[in-house]
Amino acid sequence: MELDKDLAARQEARLLCRQAETAQRILADMSQQQLDRIVEAVAKAFSAAAVELAELAAAETGFGNPEDKTTKNRFASDRVASAIRGMKTVGVLNEDPREKLWQIGVPVGVIAAIVPSTNPTSTICYKALIALKSGNSIVFSPHPKAVSCTLRAARIVAAAAEKAGAPAGSVGCLSLASMAGCQELMAAKEVKLILATGGPAMVKAAYSSGKPAIGVGAGNGPAYIHHSADVKQALGFILKSKTFDYGTVCASEQSIIVEKSMEQKVREEAKAQGFYFMDTAEAGKLAKLLFKPNGTLNPEIVGKPAEKLAQMAGFPVPRGTRILVAREQEAGPTRPYSMEKLCPVLAFFVMDSEDAILEKAVEVLTHEGAGHTFAMHAEDREVIARFAKAIPVSRFLVNTPAALGGIGATTSLFPALTLGCGAVGGSSSSNNISPLDLINIRRVAWGTEEVPQPQVDAQLVELLAEKILERLR
Repeated sequence: MELDKDLAARQEARLLCRQAETAQRILADMSQQQLDRIVEAVAKAFSAAAVELAELAAAETGFGNPEDKTTKNRFASDRVASAIRGMKTVGVLNEDPREKLWQIGVPVGVIAAIVPSTNPTSTICYKALIALKSGNSIVFSPHPKAVSCTLRAARIVAAAAEKAGAPAGSVGCLSLASMAGCQELMAAKEVKLILATGGPAMVKAAYSSGKPAIGVGAGNGPAYIHHSADVKQALGFILKSKTFDYGTVCASEQSIIVEKSMEQKVREEAKAQGFYFMDTAEAGKLAKLLFKPNGTLNPEIVGKPAEKLAQMAGFPVPRGTRILVAREQEAGPTRPYSMEKLCPVLAFFVMDSEDAILEKAVEVLTHEGAGHTFAMHAEDREVIARFAKAIPVSRFLVNTPAALGGIGATTSLFPALTLGCGAVGGSSSSNNISPLDLINIRRVAWGTEEVPQPQVDAQLVELLAEKILERLR
């Protein structure tokens, strides 16, 4: 019975949270060196299993491809471990003798982590590393489409952590994927923070749980190719980004915006690189496939290659087609190409002026994707500065593939698979989430000034005394 499954899922969540709380008390007493040893062991074990886990994830979900998922897994293990190596997260982080102030890192406690189906294994490693680095235990809730690969990843991480000295229960994962279990996990009294990566409904549920949460909004980043850009390079970057794991990274470009004077040049170079510009009829057929009648993304198109998408929609494309492109001019709920599409499909906006481009980029992001990512290809620093001041995103990327630049693979941003969208995107953080987002800072402050003594106004005292005597007479 369904009820039995829900009850079992809730009971499993409660048990894992209790185990995680017991483990976290031990982790909280560990030194930075002990935590670092655990982190290094987890990263090494996960990296060794990167290919196996990538193949499992691609086979189970049907999203993306094993080669790029292997790259994601190694990014989540090797690159993240390298970035946090030497980072201080617990104990005295900073001591200021002049100001007589200490800053002490304190773990937040048990973390509940929601795992998306698009990055089911790499997310496990990344979130486990940043949690353990900061002295926290973590319990994962897998997506129903990715239970087996997520569980396998979590068990590899847990075994490596325990072998390196972490207490049992430091890393847990629900084996029964259900909304009931996930809700029980988020509501558990032991849980102190929720790391929510997933669809809008799941992120909303995390923020509605009554617990502190770090959620990730939808990505819907436009890419502006300015007239000062190297067009061949710009389109090469967009191609690399949008085809990486077949478009499943939320930071990947969702549209290209150009000025009218650049349209022909961009079209010709794009065609040479494998972009296919659909006609009106073809774009209409694909639009019906991309989204369900209720407006939600059709999971059947997620992480599929361009040629497969065209076949599913019912029209032929040249062999070697890498990205499908639809002409668009408006943004909104009735304009499917103006929304996030987790596959190699792009909207193509052609505007009359730079001012119109800026206005359109803001319109697109205001409709969906505010706070997430914007890509710009240009050499004109003044234009870059102008757009950077006006575009409502947390990651403004210049001359780099957005999917890889946004997560910190080709930029100096912290390497992360949870990308905060800030207040404008309904998120509690605008950071690429790191271990420093998973600690509280305890401040120890010594007195630095004498307590001021009250100043007595002699004239006022004398006047008050006289008035009192008058009343007594």
